Amino acid sequence: MSPLEKIKHNQKLIDAIDWEMTPEEAVRLYLEWGNNWARGNYVIRSVNDETHYFVVNTWKDKPVIYLIRRNSQEAQELAAIDMPDSVKRAFLKENGDNKGVYAIEGVVKQWLRKQLMQ
Repeated sequence: MSPLEKIKHNQKLIDAIDWEMTPEEAVRLYLEWGNNWARGNYVIRSVNDETHYFVVNTWKDKPVIYLIRRNSQEAQELAAIDMPDSVKRAFLKENGDNKGVYAIEGVVKQWLRKQLMQ
């Protein structure tokens, strides 16, 4: 079973995904949580608080989507998901060949939501 299929069959995990979380916001909330004032609805109260979100990692040869579970102790990669060629081309057209970790948005987010919500 592919990583995408495993996620798709885990409703509890799908319900836990924060589709608006970005890598930058996760670091701000979970690694700097003692030094931040509360913005919006996110307030980290203890080491038991966690979030699940997707990122696109471009540090290797091709961009890969990762499902991340983050708390104040660690970030754990729960799944690595390959993009179809059309989504990969759209992502690269928008972001170029820059190396980094990106929030999911645009075509990538639309494709991923469609895959998991079918």
